[in-house]
Amino acid sequence: MNDERMNESEEERRLRRRRRLEEMKREKRRAELMQRKVIPAAALAILIVAVVGISALIMGGRREKPDNSGEQSMASVGGYPERDEGYIMLTMPPEESDDEGGTALPEEPNGEGADEEIMSSEGSDKEGVGTPASQTPGIAGTETPQPKVYTAVSTSATTGFAEEVISEYGVVIDVENGTILAQRNAKTTMSPASMTKVLTVLTAADALGIGGADWASNPVLDETFEITINITDYSFVNGCSNVGFDVGEKVTVRDLFYGTILPSGADAALGLACYVAGSHEAFVELMNRKLEELGLSDSTHFTNCVGLYDENHYSTVYDIAVILKTAADNPFCRAVLSAHKYNTGATEQHPEGLLISNWFLRRIEDKDTHGEVICGKTGYVVQSKNCAASLAADVHGKEYICVTAGSSGSGPCLNDHVKLYQTWLAAE
Repeated sequence: MNDERMNESEEERRLRRRRRLEEMKREKRRAELMQRKVIPAAALAILIVAVVGISALIMGGRREKPDNSGEQSMASVGGYPERDEGYIMLTMPPEESDDEGGTALPEEPNGEGADEEIMSSEGSDKEGVGTPASQTPGIAGTETPQPKVYTAVSTSATTGFAEEVISEYGVVIDVENGTILAQRNAKTTMSPASMTKVLTVLTAADALGIGGADWASNPVLDETFEITINITDYSFVNGCSNVGFDVGEKVTVRDLFYGTILPSGADAALGLACYVAGSHEAFVELMNRKLEELGLSDSTHFTNCVGLYDENHYSTVYDIAVILKTAADNPFCRAVLSAHKYNTGATEQHPEGLLISNWFLRRIEDKDTHGEVICGKTGYVVQSKNCAASLAADVHGKEYICVTAGSSGSGPCLNDHVKLYQTWLAAE
C-alpha cells in the first residue's frame, strides 16, 4: 500500500513538473515576442501577397487567382510565424503568441572551453550536460517579479585604484547612492570565471520562485535531483572542483544552491541548471535572458553556468557588481552567498552529508575591513587570473560592493578587497 502511494506521489510530481516545464516554454516564447521587434503576421501576409502579385504581373502580364486547393490555410495553423531550423513556419498556436506574430531571431550560440579554479578549490565547467526527460523538473507555477535594474554611475569624485592594489580590473560601488567610488578598467570585458555562478543562483532562484521572507519554507528547496554520470564525467574531464556528489545521489535543490557557491561545485551548478531548465544549454538561455532584463546584454554574455573560459563568455567587473547587487536583493540568494559553512543533507551515499565552506568569507572575516564582508564569490581561469566579487557593510550598516579580477593569486586577490574596503568604508 505504501509503495502504491509512493508511486502515485512520484507520478503526480512528474505530471506537475511536465506542466511547469511547458509553462516555462510558453513564458519563454512570450518574453521573446515582447522583447524583440517582430513583423506582425498581417503585415507579413500582405507583403507576401504583394510580392506574389507583382511577380505575376511581371511574368504573366496579368494576375490570376491562386489555386489553394489542398493547401493548409494560414488561419488553420494559427497564423503566427515561428522559427524552425532557420526557416519561418506558420505554426505557432494562438495561445503562445501573446497576440503578436513575428519571426524569431537566431539564438545566441554557446561555446566551449576549459577552466580551473584555486580559491577554496574552486572549479568551473562547460556546457552540454543534459538530463533525461523523465528527470526534468520544472518551474514554479507563479511568475516572479522582474528584478529592478540597478545602475551605478561615475562622479567627479570617482578615483582610480592605489598602486598597492594589484588587480588589473576593479570597481568599488556605494550601493545606496548608486555611485562608483573607485575603478580600474571597470567596463573592460574580461573572463569572469566562477563569478559567473552568482548569476547561476540568481537565475535559478527567480525561475523557481524562491525569494521573499518565507523562502526557507518553500517546498521546492526540498525536492531532489539525481546526479547523473554525464555531470560527473563532464566535471572530471574539465578539471572542475566539486561538492563531491556521487552518480545516482539524490540531492536536494537547497544543497545544489549552496554547493554551487560555497565550494564552487561544478556538480552542483550543473545539477541546478538541469533541474531548472532540463539541460545546461537551456539554462544558459535563461541566464542570458536575465542579463537582458538587467540591461547588461551588450557587455556580458555567458556560454555556460559555471565560468568555463570561452571567447564568447565574457563580462566586466561593473556588470558582475550589478549581478551581485541584484542577487543580494533576493533574501534566499543573499543567504547562500553569505554562508560561511553548510552541511548538505544526508543521503545514501553520504549519511552524514558533506561539510562545505566559503573560504573567501572565512579568511576575510579575520581581516580589518572597517566593517563586515557579507557576501563573496571567487573565481579563477588563466585568462582572468584570480578574481572575486564581494558585498560588505560598514559600521553603520551602509553597503558597498567590490569586484576585482586579474590578481596574481588567491591571497593577493583577497588582500585587494581588504585594502579597497579599508579605503572606502567608514571606520567609525
